[in-house]
Amino acid sequence: MLTVHDLPTLNAVLNGTAAVLLGIGYALIRNGKREAHKRVMLTAFCTSILFLISYVTYHAQIGSKHYTGPIPAVYFTILISHTLLAVTVPVLAIMTLRRAVKGDFARHRKLAKWTWPIWMYVSVTGVIVYLMLYQF
Repeated sequence: MLTVHDLPTLNAVLNGTAAVLLGIGYALIRNGKREAHKRVMLTAFCTSILFLISYVTYHAQIGSKHYTGPIPAVYFTILISHTLLAVTVPVLAIMTLRRAVKGDFARHRKLAKWTWPIWMYVSVTGVIVYLMLYQF
């Protein structure tokens, strides 16, 4: 049974999974596999929603964990950039997804050029922040 104390690990797994799915989705669209791209990106979106639910649940019940590791400057640089960009991901992802669902692929592609790298960065740095907080 999962407890609230297991949620940081779940969050890292969900972030890592989202990053892998984003990479696969990118490769699929580059190879012209639109239907597979659509399925994988919807899965990435759902994975990120599950992450957000888990993240909010954990922090509502436990609060924040303070970094006590040996390289605080590196940690805080990653954390600040991660946090600032993370607040944009839900809005960007929803807007990008909405354009695709509506069939407005020109505008979808234009926004996805911004959404994808930001979402990927946030997913990868989320795993790094977890490792720095809980594993080192």
